[in-house]
Amino acid sequence: MMTKWYENIARMHDIPMIMIDIPFQNTVDVPEEKVDYLMGQFEYAIHQLEKLTGKKFDEKKFEEACQIANRTAAAWLKACSYMAYEPSPLSGFDLFNHMADIVAARCEIDAAEGFELLAEEYEQSVKEGTSTWEYPEEHRILFEGIPCWPGLRNLFEPLKQNGVNVTAVVYAPAFGFQYTTVREMAAAYCKAPCSVCIEDGVEWRETMAKENGVSGALVNYNRSCKPWSGAMPEIERRWREDLDIPVVHFDGDQADERNFSQEQYKTRVQGLVEIMNERKADRIAKGEDIYTNFENTKETDWSKTTI
Repeated sequence: MMTKWYENIARMHDIPMIMIDIPFQNTVDVPEEKVDYLMGQFEYAIHQLEKLTGKKFDEKKFEEACQIANRTAAAWLKACSYMAYEPSPLSGFDLFNHMADIVAARCEIDAAEGFELLAEEYEQSVKEGTSTWEYPEEHRILFEGIPCWPGLRNLFEPLKQNGVNVTAVVYAPAFGFQYTTVREMAAAYCKAPCSVCIEDGVEWRETMAKENGVSGALVNYNRSCKPWSGAMPEIERRWREDLDIPVVHFDGDQADERNFSQEQYKTRVQGLVEIMNERKADRIAKGEDIYTNFENTKETDWSKTTI
C-alpha cells in the first residue's frame, strides 16, 4: 500500500522515485550477503542522486550528518526509556506526537537539542512525581503497531476514560537506530521492525513489556502495512503464553480513516479493561504485583547499530 503512495506522488509531480528493497530477515543474525545486497542498492541510489542533482556524494558531510543523527537518536531513546517508570512521566501518545522529528529531521541540530530537552523534562517529572498523563494510571499497556495518524484522539479518548496509560510502544524507539558509515546504515535497515524474523520481533516486544511493566496489550491490524500486521496473530499468541497478559486487537489504518471503526475500538478497549480489572483485583487480593515485571534475560539496547 505505502509503495503505491510514492508511486502516485512520483507520477503526479513527474519526478523519479528511488526505492530500496529491504528483504525479510528470517534469521536473528544478519548475513553479510544481505548487507552487500543493500549496499549495492545504496551505491546505485547515490549514483542516481548525483546525476539528478549534479553534485557528488560528500563523505565528510555524510559523517557530519550521522553525528547529528546519532545524537538525536540517543536523546530520543533516552526520552522513550522514561515510560518504564511507575507512574510514567508520559504517555506513549506523547511519543507519537513527536515522531515526525525523529523520522524526518534526525539530521537537524534542532531535533537533537529538542529531544535532549524532552528527556530532561521527563527526568525532572520523575523527580517531582508529575506526568503529562493527567489521569489515574489504573492500567499500563503495550500499544502495538503504527497508530492511526488521522485519528489519534479517537484512539486516546477511550484509554483516557478508563485510566489506561500506554507505557510500551515498539514504533517509537524503532527509529533510534545509529550508524557512522553507509554499510552500518545498510545493516541497520536489515533490523527494521518489518524486516526482522518473528523471534527478534517477539524478543523486542516482550523485553519492553517486562521492562516497562504492562498488564495488557492493544494491537492495531494496520491495513496500510501488511508486512507489520501479518505476523501479529502468532506474536499475540506468544505474548499470551510467555507474558500471561490479555491481548485484544482492532482494525485500523495509518492513513485511511475509513478502515477504522470507532465503535469496534471502544468495544475492544472495554473488553481489555474488564479483563485487566478482574486480574488486578485478583492479584491485589493475593499480594502480587499487578504488572508484568519479570526478571529480564537481558536489557533492551535500542542504540545498537543493527537496530
